[in-house]
Amino acid sequence: MKKRIAIFASGSGSNAQKIMEHFKYSNEVEVALILSNNPDAYVLQRADNFEIPSHVFDKHDFYQTTEVVDLLKRLDINLVVLAGFLWLIPQSLLQAFPNRIINIHPALLPKHGGKGMYGDRVHQAVLNAGDDEHGITIHFVNENFDEGEVIYQARFKVEPDDTLETIKFNGQQLEHLHYPKVIENLLKKYG
Repeated sequence: MKKRIAIFASGSGSNAQKIMEHFKYSNEVEVALILSNNPDAYVLQRADNFEIPSHVFDKHDFYQTTEVVDLLKRLDINLVVLAGFLWLIPQSLLQAFPNRIINIHPALLPKHGGKGMYGDRVHQAVLNAGDDEHGITIHFVNENFDEGEVIYQARFKVEPDDTLETIKFNGQQLEHLHYPKVIENLLKKYG
């Protein structure tokens, strides 16, 4: 039986797209569901393009009910993947999927992480700090933003003339290259 992934995303979903592409013809893994807290998120169109079902939920559904957890359990989800999802994961979901929820962060944690640190804000913080390297972190999710155990990091050198757009592009290239492979390797470990 195939391992099943559920992807949570709040926006465009470029990482979700790379994951869907990576597993499209896999005999071992399938993306079973895309979930979003944003009914206008482009990731929902990407899911539709791949004929993958999607589910939109609001804050009440996510934090005050077990609707999302129940749906994931009904679909026999093996791994929950956050790909540009901006809400803190509730305790009910953490308990239902212990060490089975992962996230990708566009910086080398523990630097430039935490509440409100996402997207361009992270890259601007790297430039403001004068960091000479930047990268991505794939980590397990716990009850705090960006504090779960690190699974994988990839880095690149920040050049003196790099701009926000340059380091954002370089980071996204690493995200798109590594996230699907790390997911695949994790699922192999789960047997």
